[in-house]
Amino acid sequence: MRSGFILTRQARDIGSTTQIDLWLSTDSGPALVQIPNQESVFFVRSADHAEVESLAKAHQIQCRYRALELQTFKHDKVTACYFKTQREARNFETALNEHGLKVFESDIRLADRYLMERFIQGQIEVEGTEHAKQGYLQISQAQARKAEHYTPNLCMVSLDLECSAKGVLYSVGLDCPRDQRVIMVGEPQINEGVAIQWVADEKSLLQALVQWFYQFDPDIIIGWNVIGFDMRLLLQRAQAHNIKLPLGRGRQECLYRQTAQNQNGFINVPGRVVIDGIDGLKAATYSFDSWSLENVSRELLHEGKAISNPNDRMDEINHMFHHDKLALAKYNFQDCALVTRIFEHTHLLDYLIERSKLTGLALDRIGGSVAAFSNLYLPRLHRGGYISPNLEPENWIASPGGFVMDSRPGLYDSVLVLDFKSLYPAIIRSFLIDLWASRRFKS
Repeated sequence: MRSGFILTRQARDIGSTTQIDLWLSTDSGPALVQIPNQESVFFVRSADHAEVESLAKAHQIQCRYRALELQTFKHDKVTACYFKTQREARNFETALNEHGLKVFESDIRLADRYLMERFIQGQIEVEGTEHAKQGYLQISQAQARKAEHYTPNLCMVSLDLECSAKGVLYSVGLDCPRDQRVIMVGEPQINEGVAIQWVADEKSLLQALVQWFYQFDPDIIIGWNVIGFDMRLLLQRAQAHNIKLPLGRGRQECLYRQTAQNQNGFINVPGRVVIDGIDGLKAATYSFDSWSLENVSRELLHEGKAISNPNDRMDEINHMFHHDKLALAKYNFQDCALVTRIFEHTHLLDYLIERSKLTGLALDRIGGSVAAFSNLYLPRLHRGGYISPNLEPENWIASPGGFVMDSRPGLYDSVLVLDFKSLYPAIIRSFLIDLWASRRFKS
């Protein structure tokens, strides 16, 4: 068995089957764990089985059924529906919803379900057929189980871009224990400060960045708004030049997606975790009047950006790029270094690792209180004989969360704020309240 810590997880359809890919950090370096022939699953009421099976035949969807000794919270017996691919599961769920047939636990991702049902929370042990690849170990036909007392030694790079108002790249700063440099578009100049790698144009900058990741191979990418700005812009500029941007391990490409509901962005870099400093600090319950890097660094480190006017920096950045590239390199790298020091000062990566060990949440997961609860509770709920409904808006019951007093409008010298949010988990932990048990005793 080989021990490691999960960096990224992904389930993908390959032909007519689904494979789970787990990238790990191990004592021997990065490892790609491939778990083949995994089936997607959701549940339907056994009373609906005949109608469900008829609908599957009508839509020519291959589905395997299994009656289970499990029931819904309304004590309806359930049947599990298994699918060879995620695509078939999604298509059939849509068809069932359109026909008014209720499905259960279809909102649990396949990779997450695989891990939670084995009580794997960050730490993992795997065995399988091992193949040495360039830069990583591939473990195929793998089997996995939970591990204990494994703490990874992760390599982190702080990344920051400088660009024009139209998004044309000027430079990229990289602060990593293995290498520190700025990749800059321009003619070579003598420099005694931070190392500068000069490139001819923007396309060459992107290609140099890919080569840097291939050479120095960090586990973690950090930055300030690094997902919504830096990583997104890198992909846009690569697309503008009609080139690929394989920053992932195994020369895999990045994938950026944006939700339609709230415009949040997500980045998938296989084998590497991208952590935004703002989201990470919020997850660790930090709060600031302003989340600008200038303000946060001054509050935590008592140091700010290497620029005379942080509030009007676009004009100054343009001026430095055209007239003083060495000053721009210093400014670019200073931003990287500030983010690194903020992570070190707050022990943010240590916090996220411990959170993953306790809850099974991915290192880059934003928020995730519901997901953390699902990871810990669902496997135990199943062993208690029940399955869970999907997490949908109509399942939420409005709760005031406390007593709301009538307001008395006016200006006051002193205001007392009573916030009871943290009381709920404290009550659950202190009195061992079990939501499943409370439903059972009610019935």
